[in-house]
Amino acid sequence: MKLLFSIIIPVYNRPQEIDELLQSLTTQTYTKKFEVIIVEDGSENISKEIVESYQEKLQLKYFLKNNTGAGASRNYGMQKASGNYFIIFDSDCIIPPNYLNEVEKALINNYTDAYGGADAAHESFTIIQKAINYSMTSFFTTGGIRGSKKAVDKFQPRSFNLGISKKAFEATEGFSKMKIGEDIDLTFRIWEHKFDTQFIEGAFVYHKRRSTFKQFFKQTFAFGKGRPFLNAKFPGTAKITYWFPSVFLIGLLFSIVAFITGINLFIGLVGLYFAVIFIDSLLKNKSILVAAASIVTTLIQFCGYGSGFIIGYLKPRS
Repeated sequence: MKLLFSIIIPVYNRPQEIDELLQSLTTQTYTKKFEVIIVEDGSENISKEIVESYQEKLQLKYFLKNNTGAGASRNYGMQKASGNYFIIFDSDCIIPPNYLNEVEKALINNYTDAYGGADAAHESFTIIQKAINYSMTSFFTTGGIRGSKKAVDKFQPRSFNLGISKKAFEATEGFSKMKIGEDIDLTFRIWEHKFDTQFIEGAFVYHKRRSTFKQFFKQTFAFGKGRPFLNAKFPGTAKITYWFPSVFLIGLLFSIVAFITGINLFIGLVGLYFAVIFIDSLLKNKSILVAAASIVTTLIQFCGYGSGFIIGYLKPRS
């Protein structure tokens, strides 16, 4: 099968991010043709001028449409694409030069109709962004499922770095109308249609994610709240590990109460865990500030996802 890549990027009021992303795509070492489709999702601060500045460097298509959300905009872009394999990025990503080469090599060696890749922290990221990246990808926080092939059994691609064949897109009809968890929902439907997915370790991106602690909490809370709905929608997909953040949150509250009543053992275990987080992040990021922030982002991640999961479990959506 001859691979023809179409890169789909929805954007909403983020022209500066699109500038950085498109600039990174101009540095691709991939020598074959690929197209880039920008879908402006009802933005007030549009990216048209920035996109046009790359017309001579990239094969571009630009569409401005009414605001319908990221999932519908991705579907719109795939409908307008001329390739047979679609690659989806979030607008806050920077793409390493060898990305497309890594994808092509992996698909030639082991073709699947969908794939996902990891995310990493670029040297230009802020301390908080680097700490968030650590918390989302570390073995000690998520088991490493977001950044290591060894930790993945059956990978669920995420929409910030996802590939899907035209055949699989047409069979599944793409993303649903869900606002949170729409990428996992798509993965489950890809599997229902008997298509395979894979994790391509070399196809990572630099993903900025949220830039403040408050934004990160809102994001993880929404992820946690949406997971029970997905478990109910796709029976058999639930895992005991989805409960871990909630168990941690309950254990943390219990440890605080025990400490207040004079029992120090449990809060000591919590302190030991965060000491491990600090040391591991320090070794990986070579920064005391990032290591310290990693303790905060890990706490936020567990509390946000854990509380969201409990609420979503007790009050499931219809």
